[in-house]
Amino acid sequence: MDNPGEAGHPQSGLLAVRVLAMPADTNPAGDIFGGWLMSQVDIAGSILAVQLARGRVATVAVHDFQFIKPVLVGDLVSCYAEVERKGRTSVRIKVEVFTERDRDPDSVSKVASASLTFVAVDERSRPREIPA
Repeated sequence: MDNPGEAGHPQSGLLAVRVLAMPADTNPAGDIFGGWLMSQVDIAGSILAVQLARGRVATVAVHDFQFIKPVLVGDLVSCYAEVERKGRTSVRIKVEVFTERDRDPDSVSKVASASLTFVAVDERSRPREIPA
């Protein structure tokens, strides 16, 4: 996902989350709260992990999270997810986050990048195998 495609979006990866950053998502200083962005990344990664696991998953680790540029109120936030590595019961997902200002496709910027591990779990929250 490191190669930007048209208008700066990645050429690969699943567009898992697309959301507008709203005033309610700000911290006391008026900036988009980093925790809100981390939540969007976790949701995006879990969408791909659930598809691969064909069922419930749990986030077990955040290996890396980089805030590259600030996200502003009104930015259209797009999270792209891609498998980095798949194990027997877990999957590591890379998520890259891009923003678009004022719905201008020429204003696309990468604002964050993360790597998370999800474990497939059964109805008792115990690890289970991910289907082949």
